[in-house]
Amino acid sequence: MKLSAIICALAATSAAAFVPATNTRAATSLEAVDRRNAFGQIAAAGAAVVAAPSIASADGAVSSTTITKAKVIYGGRIYDLKAAVESGDFAAVASEKNAFILYNSGAYPSAKLKASKAAAIEGTNAIFAAIRAKDKSALKSAYSKYIADNGITDVPDVDPASGQGYSSEFGYTRLTKAG
Repeated sequence: MKLSAIICALAATSAAAFVPATNTRAATSLEAVDRRNAFGQIAAAGAAVVAAPSIASADGAVSSTTITKAKVIYGGRIYDLKAAVESGDFAAVASEKNAFILYNSGAYPSAKLKASKAAAIEGTNAIFAAIRAKDKSALKSAYSKYIADNGITDVPDVDPASGQGYSSEFGYTRLTKAG
């Protein structure tokens, strides 16, 4: 991206070097390009390019699509831990720690959702406190509370014979059961 900015700056400065001078007398071909004016225009164009913020730096991190994607992908992974929680498999739940972290940050990314994110992090901390304590009943209750508080549901199975699961490689249901 910086290379394209440099190329644009060079193109702008080279174009500025050939802008006709603003003097009123008739100029010959040698007087048309005054070196001092040309370098002044090049420096001004270069300063404008450097001072301008990057135009294509939007990351699109917060949108309803990315929130839905986080809820489907990571919420599905969290919901799939139900059998492991019921059986008391602490290692299986601990192995999906990143799903909890990514769900919390992806489902509640904006400042408006700060309270919900804090509650979700508190629920995650309760789950992992139960894992560290090797307490099955605390794990079950913390997991159930986390699922209920965050509205996490199972990703539905989609039969490819009866419907389309995803439409492209970029569809967020591609790597889930719905895909």
